[in-house]
Amino acid sequence: MSTKPAPEAAAASEPPAKKLTGAELKAQKQAEKAKRRAAVIAAKEAAGAIPGGGAAPIPAQGSSNQPKQARGKGGPAAEGASGAGGKITGAIPRLPSAPPGAPAAATAAATAETTPANEDPRAGIPDIFSHLPMAKRISIAQAHKDVHPAVLAVGQQMAAFKLTENVARLEATLVAFKKVIQSYQTPPGNAFSRHFVSHVLNPQIEYLTECRPMCFAMGNGIRLLKARVSQLDLDTDDADAIADLCEAIDGFIQERIFVAAVGIAREAAEKITSGDTILTYGGPRLVRAAMEQAWDKGVSFNLIVVADTCDPEAGLDLIKLFQQRSSPANTVTYCPSLDGIDLFVKRATTIFLGIEAVFANGALLAPAGTYDVALSGTAHGRGVIALCETVNFDRDRVATDALAHNEIDPDRCTGADFRLLFDVTQASNVSTLICEYEEASGLNPAQAIYQVMRTREDPN
Repeated sequence: MSTKPAPEAAAASEPPAKKLTGAELKAQKQAEKAKRRAAVIAAKEAAGAIPGGGAAPIPAQGSSNQPKQARGKGGPAAEGASGAGGKITGAIPRLPSAPPGAPAAATAAATAETTPANEDPRAGIPDIFSHLPMAKRISIAQAHKDVHPAVLAVGQQMAAFKLTENVARLEATLVAFKKVIQSYQTPPGNAFSRHFVSHVLNPQIEYLTECRPMCFAMGNGIRLLKARVSQLDLDTDDADAIADLCEAIDGFIQERIFVAAVGIAREAAEKITSGDTILTYGGPRLVRAAMEQAWDKGVSFNLIVVADTCDPEAGLDLIKLFQQRSSPANTVTYCPSLDGIDLFVKRATTIFLGIEAVFANGALLAPAGTYDVALSGTAHGRGVIALCETVNFDRDRVATDALAHNEIDPDRCTGADFRLLFDVTQASNVSTLICEYEEASGLNPAQAIYQVMRTREDPN
């Protein structure tokens, strides 16, 4: 009986070698190649000394003589960063090129200037306010591919606070959504009312919300638009659906924004009589419209403007308008801050305030500082009148303080310099709320919103 040679027997007794996968073989070859390159470079550096004992010249930045394993695709540095298979994931930062001989400090400064900051803008927000949203600027390249260009433009304006007034944001949003609807075409096998909202409209809403939290007017307008889409028949063709929705948007803007503003201004102007001294905070759009209505009727009155430090230009614009329209005998006073507000409130006969939203319990959400003005007016027995469209009414939520529904100022969001954009004024500090519904105008905010909720037909 023949026996195998000893070497062959030993080889047969050993377990078979584990077969490497394609990725493992590739990584192994890349590692071996990198080691060979490192050895060749080390030999060149050892043998390439300058005659006379000088050291070999250091390769310039970007030179082909640099060790490529530190910046190559499959070198040891890449393997350590990726953790498996030598694959690099994520964006690779690009360093700016520097001219030969440029000092390292200049290169580092250029790198610092061109490399975008990766710091979290919310890192400095105190923990007690960490639950509140904040506007952020999102580059167009980072937006979802399904976001319409018109919506992209609106989102950029909101994030940069070029669109700040609540009703202006609502109007811009609805106009952009109208363009989205006009460019929409239902895919085969789908119904407009079932496909449009989930696949087209929702990405637009998500993008706008990421740019800046929606105001209450936007939320109400979007809910009404979605309700209108859901009411479309399944067999409605695209042309009829688009025409119906565009007509609904135009009617909503005309009725709930423009006509509402005219009605509120007319009702508020009746509260102004000749010889009154009107005090307002900032330069609210509805207060300005009410003053113009009073001027058209020949009413002569004085004005005190308390500046909103977040938006001082609105108050200055209101003063310019007053100087153009009022009689030379009337006076205008500008208060640059809330300091000494009591002295100005004592001089006023009526206080007019612009409001961001009205909650179900009658609490008012308004620009930060409104509560101080309303509180001072109540303490001195002055009439405090709030102007607000019903599209800003919130039927479902209540507010007792400013910590539940608010927004962080993106320019002042650190512990050392922190500010909220809005505050909450309770209904007890406001004597009258004027809206476009005559049966609710002139009531306390809590009573007014209840009256509107009871009498208005809600499509939801």
